[in-house]
Amino acid sequence: MDEARFWRLIEECRPPWPDPDADDLAAALVERLTREPAAVTAGFAETLSRLLWELDRRELGENASSDAFLYTRAAVVAAGEHTYRGVRADPARFAPFADGLVWAESLLYVPDRAWRRVTGEEWQRDTRHCYESYANRAGWELC
Repeated sequence: MDEARFWRLIEECRPPWPDPDADDLAAALVERLTREPAAVTAGFAETLSRLLWELDRRELGENASSDAFLYTRAAVVAAGEHTYRGVRADPARFAPFADGLVWAESLLYVPDRAWRRVTGEEWQRDTRHCYESYANRAGWELC
């Protein structure tokens, strides 16, 4: 799945009300992905993992626990392409997410849930990029 399609899915599945909950977005994404071939879910997982990996940088997560940092990065992705690109360009834009009040852990489980519904099997989550906190070594190198 190319990145443009990934972002379209995020936008199309985002609930229309103000400040939608990440759980609502995740549920809508699972529903949408289950109407597609399994390869689309795998592509979604690859793109999601890469985007989360790209946010795994010292200037964003130095003072956060690993779980909090991961769920906060997921919230940035759930907020959409504009927000994601803004945080990538200006790490100061991560601060509103880093207060611990905006998490999107449920976004991480979208590929697993969709895969299970499409194939009837458990998915082992073998993606090219590991999105666990502190896995992007280049993002954590000292300047």
